[in-house]
Amino acid sequence: MLTRTSTQSLTGQLADRLAERIRTRLLPPGARLPSVRECARQQGVSPYTVVAAYDQLLAQGLVEARRQRGFYVRDSAPAQEGRPPNAAPMVIQMMASRVPADASSLIRSMFHRPSDKPQPGMGVFPPDWMSSTFMPTAVRRMTSTAALQELSLQYGEPSGDAALRRSLSNKLVGINVPAAPDQIVTTVGATHALDIVSRTLLRAGDPVMVEEPGWALEFARLEALGMRILPVPRRADGPDLEVMAQYCLLHSPKLFVSVSVLHNPTGYSLTPGSAHRVLKLANEHDFHIVEDDTYSHLAPEHATRLSALDGLQRTIYVSGFAKILAPNWRIGFLAASPELKERLLETKLLATLTTPTLFERALSWCIDQGQLRRHAERIRIRLDGARGRAVKLAMAHGCSFASEPAGLFGWVDTGVDTDALTQRMLDQGYLLAPGSLFHARRPPSTMMRINFATSQDAAFWKVFSKVRAEL
Repeated sequence: MLTRTSTQSLTGQLADRLAERIRTRLLPPGARLPSVRECARQQGVSPYTVVAAYDQLLAQGLVEARRQRGFYVRDSAPAQEGRPPNAAPMVIQMMASRVPADASSLIRSMFHRPSDKPQPGMGVFPPDWMSSTFMPTAVRRMTSTAALQELSLQYGEPSGDAALRRSLSNKLVGINVPAAPDQIVTTVGATHALDIVSRTLLRAGDPVMVEEPGWALEFARLEALGMRILPVPRRADGPDLEVMAQYCLLHSPKLFVSVSVLHNPTGYSLTPGSAHRVLKLANEHDFHIVEDDTYSHLAPEHATRLSALDGLQRTIYVSGFAKILAPNWRIGFLAASPELKERLLETKLLATLTTPTLFERALSWCIDQGQLRRHAERIRIRLDGARGRAVKLAMAHGCSFASEPAGLFGWVDTGVDTDALTQRMLDQGYLLAPGSLFHARRPPSTMMRINFATSQDAAFWKVFSKVRAEL
């Protein structure tokens, strides 16, 4: 909060706070700043303080004034220091504004946390949940003098470390996905695997079916590649098959992107009946399916997966280890049919040549020794307890769940516009994930995604209720 005891003026404090949010994209390009009256009410200062702070942002080239509409974050890079941009006369609409976040804002927030408080909008487990003694042991084994020389002084195998691919192949047997080691390609995280699939199978302008609500970054990534997104409503049993059938008849989509198990953000898991019908559509209309199984470590082995039913004929299986083990090891992988695997490998080679063998070999040891399995079991038990506590707190503070709570995330109805709520909660040091982020066209939404592991703090829910009541 702004403070009158600071050596810096209230105007300077407010300008610096907004400037930092713009530079870290918590206020993305095109976002409208709150009106002078609304900002003054939120911050407990006079309108003159807000006008002066907005003038400073104008001078820094971070915002622009639009006649009769207010102030907006500039779409272009800031002007050079000492050269204020041309701006329209300063006329501010005295009304509350809706300031959306975007996918890159949420990703950047992983590295620019608004405070040290637990962050309900984050997409990962807290670091203390993932700390272990076996990971340092695995790395030490790979960094002995002989091993370090072997793994560091030459390029690794293009497909990825052979030991890790054997470990992954054995692991996939447990969920009935038939992938031999030579059908697997390691990647720099699961997001890289998804990007390899898109760049191999698609060209700019191609139609792609994506579940909605869905992972914000996937919408943004496909849009950046120039794809035409066809949003498919996600239901409890799977994607809306009638909508998919219509898309197939009208648009001939090339790809369907799906999270079958513990879907983000709803927590839904695919049923066998729905899975068979999706595969039937894929065969009839000749499109591929990329199955993102990022949350496989949190799910039961018997959960229905398209890749298991299809045998990797039309499906490409994608997963990784950032969520459950080591975010900064950046290890993911994909599995596909032998023919398609070679095409996917060519795309990887053009982008990264190979992937770091040292951490891949360390991960292989963690899998083969059973350390990863035991670690995942501990996480699941701890998450079950956290989920129960977070659900009780959310419901006690007037929220409802749009889907049965499961996995890491909850899909919560707040009853208010969560884009506006997100900006207000940032002032209190909390990052939210508003519902509009999880839709392709970013419509206003009363929904938000919470991370059960970081939403157990009663203090957060008390602040949440207070801020929501003020909207």
